[in-house]
Amino acid sequence: MKGRTDTPQDRGCLVGIIFFILGLGTLLPWNFFMTASLYFEGRLNTTEWSNGTVVVRKEYYFKNWMTLLSQLPLLLFTLLNSFLYQRISELMRIAGSLVFILLLFLLTAVLVKVPMEEDRFFSVTMATIWFINSFGAVLQGSLFGLVGLLPQKYSAIFMSGQGLAGTFAAIAMLLAIGSDADSETAALGYFITPCVGTLITLFSYLFLPRLEFAQYYLDKSHQYDVGTTDELLKESTTVENGKLNGHANGSVPSSATKSDSPSELEVDSSPDGTKQAFLSLEQVERGQTKSSVMEVFKKIWVMALCVTFVFTVTLSVFPAVTADVKTAFPGKWERFFISVCCFLIFNINDWLGRTITTLIRWPSKESRLFPVLVVSRVVFVPLLMLCNVEKRSFLPVYFAHDGAFTAIMALFSLSSGYFVCLSMSYAPQLVDPKDAETAGALMTFFLALGLSIGAALSFPLRALV
Repeated sequence: MKGRTDTPQDRGCLVGIIFFILGLGTLLPWNFFMTASLYFEGRLNTTEWSNGTVVVRKEYYFKNWMTLLSQLPLLLFTLLNSFLYQRISELMRIAGSLVFILLLFLLTAVLVKVPMEEDRFFSVTMATIWFINSFGAVLQGSLFGLVGLLPQKYSAIFMSGQGLAGTFAAIAMLLAIGSDADSETAALGYFITPCVGTLITLFSYLFLPRLEFAQYYLDKSHQYDVGTTDELLKESTTVENGKLNGHANGSVPSSATKSDSPSELEVDSSPDGTKQAFLSLEQVERGQTKSSVMEVFKKIWVMALCVTFVFTVTLSVFPAVTADVKTAFPGKWERFFISVCCFLIFNINDWLGRTITTLIRWPSKESRLFPVLVVSRVVFVPLLMLCNVEKRSFLPVYFAHDGAFTAIMALFSLSSGYFVCLSMSYAPQLVDPKDAETAGALMTFFLALGLSIGAALSFPLRALV
C-alpha cells in the first residue's frame, strides 16, 4: 500500500514567494501611513510664530488617532470576517479588498496635490485610514485562514513578508526625504509606491490558483484525510445505491458502523483470508465536522493571549512615543533620524525576528517559559518613555544618546517580531488539521485585539511622558 507519494512540490518556491508578497501587501497600508506621519503633521501645520516664539495653534494628536483609527477597524472587521468567510467567497474578500485599498491609496496620492483646510484634511485622512484598514482587516483575516491550510513553514513565510512591509515603507520614505524633488513631488512618489505594491499583490493572488501545489492543499484541505488508505479503499470498496460497501451483494458488515473514531479503518476477514476495508459515509462526515470556536479557543488560549500581549506592548509606545524622540545631534541628520532610528530600525528587526523563527523555535509551544518571556517585554515601555522624547511634562530623560535609543528599539522590535510569529505559527499546531482555519481566524482576532488595546493605551502613556 502506497502513502501520499503523489504530493506535488512547490516548484521554484513560487507559492512561498506569492505568500511572502501577500504578507507584504497586507501591511502596506498601515506602514505607509505610519511612516508618513511627518508628512501629515506638516500638512496639518499645527504651529505658528507669535512674538518671535513658536506656539501650538491646534494639537491634532495625529499619531495617536492614526494608531487608534487603524486598529479599531482591524479589530471590528477581523471579528466580522469570521462571519463573512462563510457567506462571501474568498475571491471577493481578498481580491475585492485589494482593489478598494488600491483606490484609497490613489485618493491619498491625489490629495497630495490638492490644497485643503487643516480640519477637513485631518477628517478626510482619518476617514481614509479607517476604511483602508477595514479592508485590510478582511484581507489579513482571509489570508491568515488561507495560509493556515498549507504546511506550517508557509505561515512563517507569510509573516516574514508582513515584517518586510514596514522596511519597504521606511526605505521609500528615506528616498523621498533624500530626493532633490520638492516636498509635494516627493510625497506623491511616496504614495504611488504602495499603489504599485498593491497591484503586484493582487496579481500574485490571482496567479496562485494556477499552481499545482496551491491547488492540492487549498482544494483538499477541507476533505477527510484518507491519503494513507486511498489505494486500499479503491480496491476493496465500491459505491452502490448511495452506500459505501466492500461486498458484491451490497451489504455492509455491522462492524463498519461501530467505530467511534472517524480515523479508524474497520477490517473484515473474508473466508479466503483476504482483508477488506470498510469506511462508512457517516464516519467520513464526522471526520469533516469542524470543532466549535470555543473548543478551538480552549486549545490555543495561551497563544492567543501571548499574541495579544505582544502587540499591546508594541503599539502602546510605537509610534506614539517613539516617533517623538529627538536626536542629540541636530543638523542634517535630524531630517533622517526618525525615519532611520525609529521606523527603519523597528521594521528591519521586526522582520528579522519573524524570519529567525524559520530556523529557531524556542521556547517550544508547550513550554511555560514562552508566556513568561512574552510578558517580560513590558520592560520596554518605561525604557522608551525615558528616552529623549519631546515634548515631555513629567518623566526625566535617562537615555538621551541616539545610540541608546537605537539599541532599545532594536531589541524591542526583534522580540516583537519573534514572539508574534511564534505565537501565530504555534496555534494551528495545537488543533486538528480540520480546525486550522478556525485557529487562524481566532489568532487574527486576538492579534487585532492586542493592536487596539495598545493603540488605546498610547494616549495615556504619551501624556505621562
